[in-house]
Amino acid sequence: MRTKFLFFALMLISGLYAQQDAQFTQYMYNTVNVNPAYAGSRGVMSVFVLHRTQWVGLDGAPVTNTAAIHTPIEGSKIGLGLSVINDKIGISDENDISADISYTIKTSEEWKLSFGLKATANLLSVDFSRLTLRNPGDYAISQQDNIDNRFTPNIGAGIYYHSEKTYIGLSIPHFLETSHYEDNTSSVASEKMHFFLIAGRVFDLSENVKFKPALLTKMVKGAPLQVDISGNFLINDKLNLGVAYRWDAALSAMVGFQISDSIFVGYGYDLETTKLANYNSGSHEVFLRYELFRNYEKIISPRFF
Repeated sequence: MRTKFLFFALMLISGLYAQQDAQFTQYMYNTVNVNPAYAGSRGVMSVFVLHRTQWVGLDGAPVTNTAAIHTPIEGSKIGLGLSVINDKIGISDENDISADISYTIKTSEEWKLSFGLKATANLLSVDFSRLTLRNPGDYAISQQDNIDNRFTPNIGAGIYYHSEKTYIGLSIPHFLETSHYEDNTSSVASEKMHFFLIAGRVFDLSENVKFKPALLTKMVKGAPLQVDISGNFLINDKLNLGVAYRWDAALSAMVGFQISDSIFVGYGYDLETTKLANYNSGSHEVFLRYELFRNYEKIISPRFF
C-alpha cells in the first residue's frame, strides 16, 4: 500500500506540473525519437525496437515499448521515418504515433546538415477505477470520468549537423502545449514543450577500440533540467561497453553486441541515485536494431551513432 500511494502521489505531481516525454537510457541508438532530422542519416533502412521497465518493484511504475523505422530515399536528399511509443504509467496508457521527414544538404566534404519535421498523433487512456485510494470516498478522484483514447495532434522539428565521427542536434519534438484532461481545477497529463540538445564524438583510441562520449540535455517548463552524460567503447567493431549518468537521478551501465552486419542488440540497467531507490530495484532496457543492407551498401566498420 505504501508504494502504491507513493507512486500515485508522484503521478499526480507530474500530471499537474509537467508530463515528461518517454525516457530512454540508450537514446543514442534511436535518435529519431527525439530528433526528426536524424531520419535516414544512417544511410540504410534501420529498424529499432526497445522495451523499458522502469523502477522495478514499484506498483504503477512506467513500462515503455517503442518501435521505429527510418530510411533514406534513394537518389534524393530526403529521409523518412515512422515510430510508435507506448508508455504505461500507473492508470494511464499513452501512445505516440509519429511520422518524420528530413532533408539533408552537404555543407563540406565531411559535414552534412539535416532539417527534420515530425507529425505526431497522441492517444491517451486513463482508467480511474484502477486506483487504490487511501480514502475510497475521495470525491475529487472518484468522480473523475475515464479517458478513452483521447486524440491530440502535435508537430515538431529538429536540426542535425553531423560528420562520420561527430554530431550535434537541437530539436523540439512537440511544439503544441496541450492538456489531455482539464476541469478548471486540475489537469492530468499536460503536454509541455520539450527542448532536446544532443551531441557526441567518436575517438579512435587504437586500431580496435573506439570511444564515444555523448550528451543529451532535456529542458521542459515545470521540471528540473535533465542532463544525460554517457561514454561508450566499441571494441573490435563488435562489443559495446558503456556507462552513463543522469544528473542527480541515476547511474547506468550499458552493453551491446553487433551480431552481424545487420543485427545489433543491447541491454541497459539504471540504478537510481534519489530517495526513490528505496522503493525499487532499478530500471531495465533491452533493444534490437536491424539494418537492411544491399550488397553494395555493406560497410567494413559499423556506424557508432
